[in-house]
Amino acid sequence: MTAVQGHYDPAYKSVREVFEQNFVERGEVGASICIRDASGRTLVDLWGGSHADKETPWTRDTMSIVFSCTKAATALCAQILIDRGQLKLDAKVTEYWPEFGASGKGETTVRDMLGHRSGVPALRNPVKPGGFLDFDYVTEELAAETPFWEPGTDHGYHMVTFGWTVGELVRRVSGKSLGQFFKDEIATPYGVDFHIGLPKSEFERVSKMILYKPTPGDVPSDFVKAMMTDPTSLQALAFANNGGWYFDAPNAWQAEIGGAGGISNARGLAGMFGSLFGETPLLSKDRQTDMAKPVSEGDDLTLLIPTRFGQGFMLNIDNRHLDGEGNSAIMGEAAFGHVGMGGSIGFADPVAGFAFGYTMNRMGGGTLLNDRGQSLVDAAYSCI
Repeated sequence: MTAVQGHYDPAYKSVREVFEQNFVERGEVGASICIRDASGRTLVDLWGGSHADKETPWTRDTMSIVFSCTKAATALCAQILIDRGQLKLDAKVTEYWPEFGASGKGETTVRDMLGHRSGVPALRNPVKPGGFLDFDYVTEELAAETPFWEPGTDHGYHMVTFGWTVGELVRRVSGKSLGQFFKDEIATPYGVDFHIGLPKSEFERVSKMILYKPTPGDVPSDFVKAMMTDPTSLQALAFANNGGWYFDAPNAWQAEIGGAGGISNARGLAGMFGSLFGETPLLSKDRQTDMAKPVSEGDDLTLLIPTRFGQGFMLNIDNRHLDGEGNSAIMGEAAFGHVGMGGSIGFADPVAGFAFGYTMNRMGGGTLLNDRGQSLVDAAYSCI
């Protein structure tokens, strides 16, 4: 059995048990889980396994890429500016970023961008080699892009582009890059080990990822079918038109890819969402309540499954009626957060009174949670 290290409140013993079971029964390689209550007390802080090389131990401070959990970090940056009155939800994006109004996107609002309704979940023109590492280049391309649907009329997951659409708003309003703003306003003051743009000094702490290998029994999703059969489809463009971006290369770790490039661990995710609680919360109570209200619900034009989003955050998504793995992210009805490709997740549940983080290096199938992450979320709720 893989040695699991760390500590946990005895009331959360079942979370530790499930975490251990993931290594024994579900193929976990390296992972971490952290749960904090609303007072800031750490209830669970566990880690175990190894890096992708199967030799280097996963330690207390090991990190890995958390993919779309980064969207929650980017959204929190925007929410800070909204809370301060510097960014207005129902203002047109062109008020802050005039160039974005090109090609029929002039009526797009800030709320549309946060709710995956801005119509630019992908780029049609081939992204230049290394383009995803160049923030200015991608924002210029997105500003010129013709929307895939009329902004505000429907929603489709902005798989990676969310980091530049919302991230550029943060940059235009604050005058700082997305990664610097996150560091100055969230990571440093709240002691959060989460990075949008990782310094070289931290590289040795990063475990690379183990890609998911399909099995004969896998049920391909409609997203995968569209991506594999039509290279011009929205699905293929959103996933593969990326200029050769390889997420686990050091130059990608350093880039500020706010839609999918963040580096952290479970403690960092729980700490990020835990910043919303306590005596000096990151955001006002009114802002937290409003940002968790649904903006987009129903069939997703990108993922081709039903999804639910608030203002930049994924909400409870229960698609257990669908065949295949990774179609759901089942949390409390008051919870908001984000899943990362392969199965990581971070969220806050203000009603249940806790912040949750889980990261791993062996990716699962599907778009949302697999059984490892979901079993830990279920165990956390069972302990309340």
